[in-house]
Amino acid sequence: MTSPFVYRAVDSTGRRVRGTEPATSSIALSQALESRGFVVLEVQEAQESGKQGFSLGLARKREVLEVTRALAALLPAGMPLASALDAASHLATGEVRTALEAVRGEVERGRALAESLAQHPALFPPLYVGLIRAGERSGTLDAAFLRLSTQLEHDSALRARLLSVSIYPIVLGLAGGAAIMVLLFFVIPRFAALLQDTGIALPRTTALLLALSAAIRSHWPVLLTLMAGAVALLVWSRTSEAGRRASGLLLLRVPLLRSFRQHALGARFARLVSTLLGGGAPLLTALDDTIESIGEPLAREETARIRDRVREGGSLSATLAESTLFPPLLPQLVSVGEESGRLPEFLTKAADILEERTERALARIVAAIEPAMIVVFGGIVGFVALSLLQAIYSVNAGALR
Repeated sequence: MTSPFVYRAVDSTGRRVRGTEPATSSIALSQALESRGFVVLEVQEAQESGKQGFSLGLARKREVLEVTRALAALLPAGMPLASALDAASHLATGEVRTALEAVRGEVERGRALAESLAQHPALFPPLYVGLIRAGERSGTLDAAFLRLSTQLEHDSALRARLLSVSIYPIVLGLAGGAAIMVLLFFVIPRFAALLQDTGIALPRTTALLLALSAAIRSHWPVLLTLMAGAVALLVWSRTSEAGRRASGLLLLRVPLLRSFRQHALGARFARLVSTLLGGGAPLLTALDDTIESIGEPLAREETARIRDRVREGGSLSATLAESTLFPPLLPQLVSVGEESGRLPEFLTKAADILEERTERALARIVAAIEPAMIVVFGGIVGFVALSLLQAIYSVNAGALR
């Protein structure tokens, strides 16, 4: 079983290089690097370096996008590939620049660009490598980089739009939760001390509120543990294969979120396959690369099933029509694309439509969540205010007797 390893070495020209490669062990990677003329300085598992974390950070994604844009502009101008890689590497820093320098060295020694990029899976995912491989095979490498830059820009813009829609409810939830904690831990205890000194019988709502505040303050380690558990569960659902699968199944079973999830996965599938087909890859190869690129476990399993059915002779549209994971619109447009011989074009249309529906569905979900959160937090604050006012009124009424 292979695992990603980070290495530092010196190449035949004396230049230090750093990169990431999969290998069965650090010894095996060291031997492979030495056989290619490197002097190995250090090899360690990527997880041990503490710098890998998520496969692609936002900063590295932006640098990869800038490099791809540069290559898409330099190659059509007639610049040799090695020179274009050297020029593009100056737009990046850190790990991305080191990887590009290593890729340039491999290309200068006669290795295919796709194979060289595949040695750095943390920076260049299978979709990237697959599209470059298709471009090399068809002799349209410059067009492949242009498609890649368009795809990466589109992904970046979509992530930004989805994030902007989600910011307000997140901020509202944090602010509302903080306000409630301040009331329970600081405001109510002060009123409790004042009210208890009066000796007046408190209204039931006030007594309930004081008892709830006292229970939370006395058992705050339990509350803190529950919050930490919720955060850990969220991290697990985003970073582990089992967690992503469990969260995906949960989202598909929630009526309000099911349509949103189906449209999002259908758009991702259509975009990946259309991009690979447009780059010259055969359908089965495009489906293979999509399996490696799609990320979502349920979508990956469904794509593998679709690939197997297509390999057995079934049409893509008929196989998609059998799926319960993707929306019905997708096989309908794919069928039109197959009949007209314009499958990549209609897959792109399907991706555009489904992404638009995904954004609209997310907007509807947020529109429903925002007033619900306002009502919940407003109800809690109103209950606290009413309970305290009742207590103050009782104290004043008792003083007048």
